Amino acid sequence: MPTPIAGRGEDGADLAIQTSGLTKRFGAQTAVDAVDLAVPRGAVFGFLGPNGSGKTTTIRMLLGLLRASAGEARVLGAPMPQSLDGVLPRVGALVEGPAFSPFLTGEQNLRRFDAADRHSPARTRDARVATALDRVGLGHAAKKKAHAYSLGMKQRLGLANALLMPRDLLVLDEPTNGLDPQGTREVRALIRSFAADGTTVFVSSHLLAEVEQLCTHVGVMSGGRLVAQGTLDEFRRAGARPRVQVRTPDIDVARAVLAALGIEPDTRDAASDLDLATGTLTDGTAPEAVVAALVADGVRVRGFEVVGESLEQRFVELTGEGFDVVA
Repeated sequence: MPTPIAGRGEDGADLAIQTSGLTKRFGAQTAVDAVDLAVPRGAVFGFLGPNGSGKTTTIRMLLGLLRASAGEARVLGAPMPQSLDGVLPRVGALVEGPAFSPFLTGEQNLRRFDAADRHSPARTRDARVATALDRVGLGHAAKKKAHAYSLGMKQRLGLANALLMPRDLLVLDEPTNGLDPQGTREVRALIRSFAADGTTVFVSSHLLAEVEQLCTHVGVMSGGRLVAQGTLDEFRRAGARPRVQVRTPDIDVARAVLAALGIEPDTRDAASDLDLATGTLTDGTAPEAVVAALVADGVRVRGFEVVGESLEQRFVELTGEGFDVVA
């Protein structure tokens, strides 16, 4: 069963996205199977899952691009797709990669998209387009034709399009796709700034390290079902207990101390790392007590670390797949 979100109200008032039994079938195939999703307002929510797990189909239903076969969805407190006209102007989206007219400039493409939005005021269009381009680092390329943009630049242009109007919710499908490390850091900083301003950000990604650095909450899809969700800390705590790692030349004594504390030493690394003692930290054993016991027994501690379970480890446990998958 999915892990519940802490602080979830019964009426969903504190949720930016809420689904109940959301299901999508294509003929005999069930692509999304009874998903109960809860995304708190103001969160940066990482939506993870291997290829074919139903992430993009779920997003398309949330945005009214697909009609659900069963179940309900609420976005910003309103039922979807019944409330499309009222909700979509408050939502910025970058889904399945941006598509632009190749022989228009980046600026012209944004002006074109903005003009197609009947909620967008024409008198502020120039200023808003310029601000959006600057915010994603494309101000210098505003007059450059889109066909000359790199993949990363096109991705930034799609993000700029999502920012043309003030948004309560941003839905971003692989927002760092094609970006170099510097561009990735810039987009990460942008997303954090959106959240700091009170915008809820829903990020679909297969880059677990990126999600781990960026997100406050996580949901994992596998085989069309939501197999877990919660805060990042809740997600990690649901898995294995943390492990201690002691680096010392007194390896045998260190292992004996760990065993005396009820920490079963792990000898898997003994052959490859002769000065590292590891073990699973037991409930109620404080890390500082472990260090004190090691020092008291004359162990020369060169390094000590408590290692929690990584997001990748939990992902593999839940889905049975590695992290190098596409959305």
